Amino acid sequence: MALSRVAAEFAAEINQHDWSDAPYRADRAGHKRAVDRTNSPQLEPQQIEVLKMNVAWVTGQVLAFNDPNFNEHEFFEACGLNPRTTRGQLSGWVTNGLRFEDAPDGSRRYQIPGTYEYEGTVPATSS
Repeated sequence: MALSRVAAEFAAEINQHDWSDAPYRADRAGHKRAVDRTNSPQLEPQQIEVLKMNVAWVTGQVLAFNDPNFNEHEFFEACGLNPRTTRGQLSGWVTNGLRFEDAPDGSRRYQIPGTYEYEGTVPATSS
């Protein structure tokens, strides 16, 4: 059975992303450090924040491509990340982590998950 369109796009985005800086082991969705039987190294709080941001951007790329109502700042906040500057304004770095271009009508056009191409463009071919 083939993956759904959304599942395939998530898989493509995850596959494309460079996870080489991810921490030391697979932690399964239900992992709780308090009942962990292994003693793997812990990341510093700043490292955890950066990892969460990367995961949010990768996931957000797929969501933004599929959902015209996607709001990256609300998504980052729901992920437990602060999408605001020290002055309380919505931060541009959240938006800048997504791959898109601004259209003349003010909307955004997001790149196809797992590629650096836009819908309706001819993919580059290798020679």
